[in-house]
Amino acid sequence: MTPPFFATCDLCDAHKNDSPHDFQVLPPVFRDFGAVRKFCGPVVTVKCFEDNSLVKAALDAEGFEQTPTGRVGRVLVVDGGGSLRRALLGGNLGAAAVKNGWAGVLIDGCVRDVAELALLDVGIRALASMPLPTEKRTQGQMNVAAQIQGVWVHPGDWLYADDDGMVLSARRLI
Repeated sequence: MTPPFFATCDLCDAHKNDSPHDFQVLPPVFRDFGAVRKFCGPVVTVKCFEDNSLVKAALDAEGFEQTPTGRVGRVLVVDGGGSLRRALLGGNLGAAAVKNGWAGVLIDGCVRDVAELALLDVGIRALASMPLPTEKRTQGQMNVAAQIQGVWVHPGDWLYADDDGMVLSARRLI
């Protein structure tokens, strides 16, 4: 897959004076875990804490949408409350993301199966790795406003990620 043509630095130069609701920069605290380091797409949100039931439900579903310009992979943004105690995504869910056409996954929390994730053709960013899985309690919310490291993310926002960082926009920029 050809990486999308954008640079987050250029997006920041062009939109740094936009209102905070329209354009935001995520803090530089996330690590790359997937094989794809540059990705973008419309956001789907999951809000959960140490329970990845809804992460699995989202990644098992179609990860793309049809637009007038063609098919676009979406980005799952998971508000895991910044927990470093349980992994919200591992090799099986990462493989589901690839199979179902997701462009990327951003987790405000941890992942596991790091060696497996590194081989997957999808963008994956998280705070850290943690080998302990979650409990399955089917708790959480989907498609709600989520707070990721102090930045509000809304379903339908666009996330752009590259080696320089990640930015969010209320609308598609490229």
